[in-house]
Amino acid sequence: MDNEEINNQSEDENIEDSTIVDEADNDDTVIPDRYAITSYGADFDVDGLVKRMERGDIFIPPFQRDYIWNMNEASRFIESLLLGLPVPGVFLAKEINSNKLYVIDGQQRLKTIYFFFKGTFNPKPTDKKLRVFKLSKVQQQFEGKAFIDLEESDRITLENSIVHATIIKQDYPDDNDTSVYHVFERLNNGGRRLLPQEIRTAVYHGNFIELLKELNENEKWRKIFGPKHKRLKDQELILRFLALYFDGSNYVKPMREFLNIFSIHNRALNNTKKMRYSNLFNSTIELINDVLGESAFRPERALNAAVYDSVMVGIARRLEKGEIVKKENVKNKYEDLLKDLSYQKSISQATSNETNVRDRINKSVEFFSTVE
Repeated sequence: MDNEEINNQSEDENIEDSTIVDEADNDDTVIPDRYAITSYGADFDVDGLVKRMERGDIFIPPFQRDYIWNMNEASRFIESLLLGLPVPGVFLAKEINSNKLYVIDGQQRLKTIYFFFKGTFNPKPTDKKLRVFKLSKVQQQFEGKAFIDLEESDRITLENSIVHATIIKQDYPDDNDTSVYHVFERLNNGGRRLLPQEIRTAVYHGNFIELLKELNENEKWRKIFGPKHKRLKDQELILRFLALYFDGSNYVKPMREFLNIFSIHNRALNNTKKMRYSNLFNSTIELINDVLGESAFRPERALNAAVYDSVMVGIARRLEKGEIVKKENVKNKYEDLLKDLSYQKSISQATSNETNVRDRINKSVEFFSTVE
């Protein structure tokens, strides 16, 4: 990626992020947990790695950074293996239920190995023509060779080459798996810094993350939020509403860790919960869109995350009691709420503090509870 591309990417992200106000993104509260983690080393031969990836025993979560190596970079990595040179290891995490291993660092290396064995370089579903993976800019005896073109001795050397893996599993705390989030964050801090929801989607993949993606397609939500956020902030806001609605009484800052724990506890979401979560979000956002339209959650120009989470919970609590007949009263209460001085304080400063989260949600519930 050249400097112009980097600058353009940075400008796009700044424009996108300027449409959302969320002080929780800047909360640098130190995570309170200390962890007990079991980690052990495993040496995989390359042939075994490829077979495990084919079976899905080792897999790269659906969301990870795109494959970014070019052919020359990938070729030099394969050349290192052919020459018997040591290569950097990978980090894997063990899934509790399946014992499968998912990649938290090393996807460029593992994908390169897989691509070379399969013969095509970084294939994509939209490709009309696949690019053959032939080694380039390497020693003469390997130049221009695909996997099937290797001499038998070189093929055996490659298949028997060792890639060291560090495999981690959290032992304590035993009621969540948040350490994987922090390991992933620290190992993937080069280049563009990943945002919290990007990391959650990578390390907590499962039924709940898929539900967030589904809910993010809601037409009324799209009208209010706008175009899909390239870095998943819209999905994080859906998560935030569900977490505060169902578990807000247990909220402890920082917001990102609270959302991590809720994601973990709902990772293997069953159909009953999925239906409940879907109905709750859809009915609430549809009412808000019908009454407030695109100005919802925007006391000023940008969408205010603190206004969003409190108004969503307040209206959802009211909908628990039954249908709202006089929808025009919702708009009146919303406008009154935004004028309330104590509410204004809770949405404008230290918005992830326990007191402010509790106060703004309680105030919102109070205001909307009287809507008929």
